[in-house]
Formats: sequence, C-alpha cells, structure tokens
Amino acid sequence: MGKPDIRVIIPAFNEQNAVGLVIDEIPKEWVSEIIVVDNGSTDDTFEQAKSRGATVLKEPKRGYGNACLKGMSHIASSTTKPDILVFLDGDHSDYPEQLVDLIKPIIDDHADLVIGSRALGQKERGSMTPQQVFGNWLATTLIKLFYKKRYTDLGPFRAVRYDSLMKIRMQDQTYGWTVEMQLKAAKLNLRTKDVPVNYRQRIGVSKVSGTIKGTLGAGYKIIYTIFKYL
Repeated sequence: MGKPDIRVIIPAFNEQNAVGLVIDEIPKEWVSEIIVVDNGSTDDTFEQAKSRGATVLKEPKRGYGNACLKGMSHIASSTTKPDILVFLDGDHSDYPEQLVDLIKPIIDDHADLVIGSRALGQKERGSMTPQQVFGNWLATTLIKLFYKKRYTDLGPFRAVRYDSLMKIRMQDQTYGWTVEMQLKAAKLNLRTKDVPVNYRQRIGVSKVSGTIKGTLGAGYKIIYTIFKYL
C-alpha cells in the first residue's frame, strides 16, 4: 500500500468539551477527512467540531451504531473511497495520536481489522468501571468459545480496511456495534490484531457505563449479538 487514504469517524453525543481536543490531537498528516457525527446533541458539539475543520453530520436517531452508519453512508456517497477507516470516540478517553499504531498493521498488510486494546495498554485509574472490565472479559471469552477467535477487548478505537468493512456489512444501531464487527470478522476469517492503546478518564459522564440503564442495556445487547450471529 502506498500512502493510504485514511478517514476517521467520531460518533459524538453532548461532547462539546471534548470533541475539539480529540480532533486537535488526531495526526493530520495521516488523515484525509475527519467526520464527526452529532448524534442528537443538545449542547455545542456540532459547532465545536465544525470550528476545528471536521466534516460534521447530524444523526438525530440516537444510538452509537446509528452514528457510525451515518458516517459510513457519507463515505459511500463520496467520489473516492478510503483505504482505511478509523473509529474513535469523541469523549477524549482515547489517545488520538495512537492512530498511527492502529493503522500500521494494515498498511504493512498484516491485518484487516485492528482493535485498540485497553486491556493490553495502560489505563488511568477510574477510566473503566469494574462492570466494563468484566463485560469485556465475558464478551471476549464468549467470542473465543463460540467463534474461535481471540480478542482482548471490544474497544471503540479501531482501524479497519475499508473493503473488509464492506464485506462485514454492519447493521447494529446501538450498543452491539463493536462486537458485531469483531465476531463477523471472525466468521469471515479476516486477519485481526489487538494493539495496546492507553485509556484515560473521559471528559463528562458516560452515557453507557455512567448509568445503570446504559450499563444493563449495553451488556444485554452485546451478549444478544454474540448469540444472534452463531
């Protein structure tokens, strides 16, 4: 692969204090377009992202998967298609500069999907709740048991070869997005790799792990998705 066309999709919901920092810290020399999908925010997320030069889309239908699908629809309608697509959260919990570590295995033709693994990296104290850690362990254990593929995390920071993503045919509209991508990659025998990434406390309150409803909803949807595609 020569100099690849790399684009970034950032789903964001009420991240006015964080999304600008995320955009600023993305290594621009590697990226041709940063797409922020405002998922029904009631604050200045849209304006903050726009002021940083990102392509900003609105997806009023709530759901992490809906936001990602909106970004993919934008790319599908563009004249040219990327070589690599990176997904990154808008809450500043990830380190955007580590994008280079995620894309390298794909550029070197060693992987089709690269997961940024918080389990293998350094986590700031309090950045992940006990239920998040347990949920990731349970989900990756079930994937290993039923799909014969070893992952260490369901981390949202990930890079995927665009043509491989098209084969995966993503559908999930909410919490099951990350696990759907990984288990379908396993079913398609795509080359996957976990790369250590660091993780810090997010800016603001998590819409998932920060509430009982979000935690239970995400846990149920992830387990449901694992068994849905068996």
